[in-house]
Amino acid sequence: MSRIGIKPIDIISGVDIKVDSNIVTVKGSKATLTQKIPTESIVSIKENQVIVEPANDSTRAKAMWGLSRALIQNMVTGVSEGFLIKLEINGVGYRAKVTGKKLEMALGYSHPVIFEIPEGIEIKTPKPDQIEISGADKQKVGQVAAVIRSYRKPEPYKGKGIKYADEIIRRKEGKKK
Repeated sequence: MSRIGIKPIDIISGVDIKVDSNIVTVKGSKATLTQKIPTESIVSIKENQVIVEPANDSTRAKAMWGLSRALIQNMVTGVSEGFLIKLEINGVGYRAKVTGKKLEMALGYSHPVIFEIPEGIEIKTPKPDQIEISGADKQKVGQVAAVIRSYRKPEPYKGKGIKYADEIIRRKEGKKK
């Protein structure tokens, strides 16, 4: 029994959900998202709630039950509120700025690192050492944050690099004299 899959998803006002066999479309104030749900899950709308059930008693159907429910819940949250990930840049001379549809970062290399901002993602730099990534698609927002972080991962000695705002970097002791 899936502890996540058994919970119904409440449809928030301003969100419209359409189910066409195994394709779920969620439309809200921020965006319209479409997701193909695994065939092992059955999605239905009853009394202003979305109910996800397994198609049969197989192990795979039970595994896909919780996944399907989580995907639909993330779509509902994304089109109504959106998702936000904050990154911090640590290091002398390390900074970022948004120029049009590009994010330019100075990360200690001999050249600036330029990242093309994908469609459906909004990036802001409130301070030169902070990056805010927002959007309606949770997977896309997380992937963009991971790609930006990968340009200069935080190192354990001084903590220089790009890290998530809530990430804790375990520091190592330097050389002994």
